[in-house]
Amino acid sequence: RLCAGGAPSLSYQELKDLKKTNVLHIDVRERWEIDRFGKIPASINIPLGELVEALQMDPVEFKEQYSQKMPSKSDPVVFSCLAGTRSKQALGFAMSLGFS
Repeated sequence: RLCAGGAPSLSYQELKDLKKTNVLHIDVRERWEIDRFGKIPASINIPLGELVEALQMDPVEFKEQYSQKMPSKSDPVVFSCLAGTRSKQALGFAMSLGFS
């Protein structure tokens, strides 16, 4: 399930369309889930338990750890997980840190 600020849920096709634009896709599943069920192309994995810390990292450290430019507070970001619960929590965490 997918979660984005403007629309609480996105379909897979909506995500594919969004990924053609400049959106950062963060998969908040645990690493073992990625290993077991597979990685979503062009997404980065930041388990939910690491997300708050990751979104407050120094941008250089973020890029070193996740091989991706750190999003600014106004960049479009989509969170995904297995059932939608963790992605909604991730959205709440990001918004509490000032992400729009």
